Amino acid sequence: DAASGVEDVEFNWDEYLEDTGAVAAPHGSFKHVDTSLQNGFAPGMKLEVAVKSDQNTYWVATIITTCGQLLLLRYDGYGEDRKADFWCDIMTADLHPIGWCEQNKKILKVPEGIKDKIPDQEEFLQQVLKGACSAPANLLEGLHRGKNPLDLIAPGSRLELQNFRDSLEAWIVNVVENVGGRLKLRYEGLEDSDKFDQWIFYLDPFLHQVGWATQNGYNLQPPLAIRSLKSETVWQEILKKVKEEEEDSSVPTDLFKDKPVVGVHSFSEGMKLEAVDPMAPFVISPATVLKVYNEKYFMIEIDDLRPERASSQSYICHVNSAGIFPVQWSLKNGLHLSPPPGYPGQDFDWADYLKQCGAEAAPQSCFPALTSDHGFKENMKLEAVNPVDPEEVCIATVTKLKDSYLWLQLDGSKKPVPDCIVSVESMNIFPVGWCETNGYQLRPPRKAIVNKQKKIAVVQPEKQILSSRTVHEGLKNQELNSSDPVVINGKYCCPKIYFNHRCFSGPYLNKGRIAELPQSVGPGNCVLVLKEVLTLLINAAYKPSRVLRELQLDEEAAWHGHGETLKAKYKGKSYRATVEVVRTADRVADFCRKTCIKLECCPNLFGPQMVLDKCSENCSVLTKTKYTHYYGKRKNKRIGRPPGGHSNLEVAMKKPNKRRKRRKHFFVHKKKRSSTSVDNSPAGSPQGSGGEEEDDQDESVLSHSLTQDRDKQKRKLRTFSFSDDENKPPSPKEIKMEVAEKLQLDSNPLEWSVADVVRFLKSTDCAPLARIFLDQEIDGQALLLLTLPTVQECMDLKLGPAIKLCHHIERVKLAFYQQFAN
Repeated sequence: DAASGVEDVEFNWDEYLEDTGAVAAPHGSFKHVDTSLQNGFAPGMKLEVAVKSDQNTYWVATIITTCGQLLLLRYDGYGEDRKADFWCDIMTADLHPIGWCEQNKKILKVPEGIKDKIPDQEEFLQQVLKGACSAPANLLEGLHRGKNPLDLIAPGSRLELQNFRDSLEAWIVNVVENVGGRLKLRYEGLEDSDKFDQWIFYLDPFLHQVGWATQNGYNLQPPLAIRSLKSETVWQEILKKVKEEEEDSSVPTDLFKDKPVVGVHSFSEGMKLEAVDPMAPFVISPATVLKVYNEKYFMIEIDDLRPERASSQSYICHVNSAGIFPVQWSLKNGLHLSPPPGYPGQDFDWADYLKQCGAEAAPQSCFPALTSDHGFKENMKLEAVNPVDPEEVCIATVTKLKDSYLWLQLDGSKKPVPDCIVSVESMNIFPVGWCETNGYQLRPPRKAIVNKQKKIAVVQPEKQILSSRTVHEGLKNQELNSSDPVVINGKYCCPKIYFNHRCFSGPYLNKGRIAELPQSVGPGNCVLVLKEVLTLLINAAYKPSRVLRELQLDEEAAWHGHGETLKAKYKGKSYRATVEVVRTADRVADFCRKTCIKLECCPNLFGPQMVLDKCSENCSVLTKTKYTHYYGKRKNKRIGRPPGGHSNLEVAMKKPNKRRKRRKHFFVHKKKRSSTSVDNSPAGSPQGSGGEEEDDQDESVLSHSLTQDRDKQKRKLRTFSFSDDENKPPSPKEIKMEVAEKLQLDSNPLEWSVADVVRFLKSTDCAPLARIFLDQEIDGQALLLLTLPTVQECMDLKLGPAIKLCHHIERVKLAFYQQFAN
């Protein structure tokens, strides 16, 4: 907070685990998270691919394996012969679903290498395509190309949500936010109110695509809790509008293919059991099957014997619902069973209670089998949703285990809550680092915040900084939201700002993180919309502080817009700077274009125009070197500590003589948004050419700028040495200095076989990694596609070895551009 001059230290999982001596719950125990990260392509799927030797013809290929947006393919006809396997990038390769050639009058022709094996092409295709599964067309073509299927559930998408409190009804919900598959949903018709919003993981059995209720014979009407807010006529008009707009807001059906199937139950009305109320999962209580709807769904009510009770705790269940147990389950597991309110005495006895109620216990056969084979252990750490406040995701500790259930202590919740009882298959628990990876606020433990505050020097510019809600004297008393269009004299309504994910992202912005940004922001107040856009760009940078510095306002320059304070966090430090944004809609397009050029990316990367198919700047065919020559600043300056009086960039300083330790990352995944402990700049990217400030000079940064003067003295590159055990973190003694040498290649790496790649690696100090390349059959083409994030993810390497490997890969790429590229 600028007013207080104090800012909290950013929570670091690695340090916390080391300080507490705890371990993270294994990543494989969170199956719903693994499912959400699948890219939609699976081994065995078939597609039509352009033949390398003849780009005018195509042939059917099968997916062998996937690695991020890379696919390993084999042309059908090669059988088990793996020699001709090849890698391709979904975003750039000429790939299409089965049937595309026929529809577009393209030629399917057997490649030369297997022509002798296929005498009758038509007969062969009929055999291999019989019952074949085609790669998803929506992920190969159009705006969804190369996207993670999960990202298709964008804000504004519509789904249907069963009412799991009252009855078997469903109503349309709008996606307000998608955080790694955890959806914030708002009932259709309540656009202006968040009172009834719900957070649900997209694989929840009660969530469906639009049209599910009608297809399955359920009533489509708003739940009782909101039904009285509007008249029946208005609700019907809303429903009619939804049906008219169904195609525009629909979500692909295959997104739900991995959702658990609801099986057939054998419960009867009146049966007794033990249950945990999902809305307050803190105790196990006696419960009754209140109603059976059909073979799939029934209603459970938590028993309450008080005559004056105001309402009942009832909810819909299915055979695999979590938190339902046979009678005596608590007793057999040494757990406390909370007697029903109004029960005489404290010693609850099931036999007496059943006799008193005249009821029977639900037989054991009604309940799903429980398992203890899940990987969780006591004292393990994870991240979990607070059931009292679903907006909160807290640090959680496993305090107890029984069969398939965990007792979790939530640390850091705003209001203390008892230990929560959750199933090991709950979709409200997540692995360590999930929040950071998905850009969501994790509630840190209270003890981690106390006495860990940094004081920062607040240097305000001399010119007045207006509130972001005050863009004009006439708006002083008007409350604005970022999504509210504001029009004054036709000038103050900012159009939608689109992120054109296919455009070149330049040296400062991480392409992977750019791809995760929403399709658009706005429309609304210009200052608010542009501030949100710039904040998203800063967070999508390799080094957020450096992008903030590029964007900051030069105090000596004339102001033409509005000064807005933006923040960035990088390597545990907090940065703040004043950035100029425009205030009128007529200047937005020029502002976006100039900002893109300032960041050395495609001028169309973001702005009021959507790039549908091909960028007008033709940025996709230009190399990074050529692109920065055409649009970039070609500067070579060191970014050090801001000089006094010449910068408004503020930094929260670390305590002197205390250096952050480099520790293992417990969560390495596709969607890595930010990091406070390592440098995520990819090897070979221009942004790695200078330290952020003097305090960062001890960090290992691998820099290799392709645009620097070749006559300058060769730089020394700091790299990690490592043993054959790639999982062993490098120690300070193992860090050594090496000199980058220019590589001279005897042959074109595009033509290298797997053996050639292995031979090259064995000639370097990365020889122990050669076996990985041999096992994964990485040839020259695949080698040139590898980047630091891909290497870390697919080869499971620590940062040090990964950087060292990428250094050699970048040497090959540079030699390729200099010797063989046209």
